[in-house]
Amino acid sequence: MIDLHTHSDQSDGSWTPARLVAEAQKAGLEALAITDHDTFGGYDMAAGPARDRGLDLVCAVEVGTVFARRDRPSIRHVHLLGYFLHGPPAGEFRAWLRTIQEGRRSRNFLLAERLRSLGLEVSLEEAEAIGRGLTGRPHFARLLVQKGHAANVQDAFDRYLGPTGKACVPRRAPASVEAAARIRAAGGLAVLAHPGRWGANQAEVVPFLVRELIGPGLGGIEVYHSDHSSEDVRSLLGLAQSYGLAVTGGSDFHGEAKPGVALGTGLAGNLSIPREVLDRLRASGEGARGG
Repeated sequence: MIDLHTHSDQSDGSWTPARLVAEAQKAGLEALAITDHDTFGGYDMAAGPARDRGLDLVCAVEVGTVFARRDRPSIRHVHLLGYFLHGPPAGEFRAWLRTIQEGRRSRNFLLAERLRSLGLEVSLEEAEAIGRGLTGRPHFARLLVQKGHAANVQDAFDRYLGPTGKACVPRRAPASVEAAARIRAAGGLAVLAHPGRWGANQAEVVPFLVRELIGPGLGGIEVYHSDHSSEDVRSLLGLAQSYGLAVTGGSDFHGEAKPGVALGTGLAGNLSIPREVLDRLRASGEGARGG
């Protein structure tokens, strides 16, 4: 069994990379991908412990993007997973990720200012102490809960941080087309993450994104995911076959940040991804090491 979608405390997960590796081994996983948002920090820190334990650690990242359309509203929250199946990418790709991180920090600075303008005593430094390697809205949400400004994380998003929240500051995300192209150019496999989350819009949005992103660099679909129903899996398998795309899957584990999702087995045991999924990815030639 494997898990190709997990997050450490270097982005929005709660477990350290070393703990993720140790718990993956305890759970009987043969391979693990740490797919932190916009950073390889978790992978870099886990590489040594994984090697010592004999765990197959896949270099990976998750990038939040936006797909702009001329005649219709943009499709936001298009998440792409980048898998580097034969080794880490060259420095150029890491440098691009750093520009995304810098944009995120600029947004966080404005977000902290806006929260203070609402009379909430919070600072960017306090949020960064929670977020460690990569601070985002989930860390501001936890800070608001700690300080008694919100009942829970969901309340913090509903009242302050979400799209309709009083302190909402949109983040300038990279274009989906650019992200897919950069992942492929760096020797990676670009995968459309958790497409089942589009719910009722899935039948329209997902095939559209697949058609538009294959040319720039999309190479796979995350078919198996904790949020996907059996119907989602059947539909996405058919879509992957129709377009000749690779099939991937993972729990999207976040530790205590998503307490219902277990490492490897997902939500209420709805996942059991065999090692053959990763073996087929590597054998296909996708994700050859970049120069």
